[in-house]
Amino acid sequence: MCQAADAADIDMSCASFNNVKLKNKERGRERAAEGRDEILFRQPESTHLGDCPICFLPLQIDLYRSTLLSCCSKVICKGCRRANKLRGVNKNLHHTCAMCRQPMPRSNEEFNTNNMKRVTANDPVAIKEEGKKHYHEGHYRGAFEYWTKASELGNVDAIYLLSLLYRDGRGVEKNEEKEWYHLEEAAIAGHVGARFALAHSEKVRHGSIDRAVKHYIIAANLGCNNSMEALKQFYKKGDVSDDKFTAALHTHQAAIDEMKSPQREEQANLERIISRKVAKKSCQRGVKPSNLPMLSTKEVHTLAPARLHEGAWMMTDDAVDTSELVISAVSSFSRQPPALLFSSPLVFLHRN
Repeated sequence: MCQAADAADIDMSCASFNNVKLKNKERGRERAAEGRDEILFRQPESTHLGDCPICFLPLQIDLYRSTLLSCCSKVICKGCRRANKLRGVNKNLHHTCAMCRQPMPRSNEEFNTNNMKRVTANDPVAIKEEGKKHYHEGHYRGAFEYWTKASELGNVDAIYLLSLLYRDGRGVEKNEEKEWYHLEEAAIAGHVGARFALAHSEKVRHGSIDRAVKHYIIAANLGCNNSMEALKQFYKKGDVSDDKFTAALHTHQAAIDEMKSPQREEQANLERIISRKVAKKSCQRGVKPSNLPMLSTKEVHTLAPARLHEGAWMMTDDAVDTSELVISAVSSFSRQPPALLFSSPLVFLHRN
């Protein structure tokens, strides 16, 4: 009888121990989740883009407002790029990189050659760009390998791009857990696109409005216009308090103002002028390139805005970044990415 009682006590002790162990594991997971959320919802000081290395102002979130220099893998704002070009025109100098003073590439081939040199030097930005090239060519496995290497070297864009591969199952098996992990890692590092994607997923996939609002507020505070617009919709529905919305509105505007400069505004105004003139009527009327007068790179950068109203122009293909001058304008005008708009370096301008 005593032996049976002892055995029963032992069984009860084991069951109690297992229950305690299970509860401890659950508490540990909860604490880990709370710690992760504390890191995830901490407001970054800036976006992952950082500052322009020339004017030291924060780089704008819109990627078409910045330029990648393939010779040194530096990213500068278009205001500084324009100032560098005008300096060369005014002093009759060859067009060189604003950072390392190497000659700027005059073709896509030269751009790719420069980028491969940086890939060989283990430059994470160049490796990420090579991954993007493979992705657009449909070589998804190659893109995955390049982006994995770039992410290991600390490139935040590559971390975000890996989440897209895991989401779509391109070059790798679909994996929602890994997709979510990479989105969170990129968002923690200040990637606004990843933060916006998390907010959208929290709202659509999980129905968590509170977490979505937190993500949108963080992105809006970094200057994300889309996140600010999303917050306005939540505010109209009563999902955001007056205090939080007002604070986000002021912080968002402060972030936008911090990214402004006279040079950037001048470049943006020029692109807006061009965007109203680009290609639309030429395409509608079937205007052939041979019927358009030629416009060289130097003429483009010394052209007074009023002259854009005087006629139709075709820019020559004497430099890759000649087309970059209007890529963002054309992309905005047609709502298509540059890769779908241009099959060659030729770019067309047209007046009303």
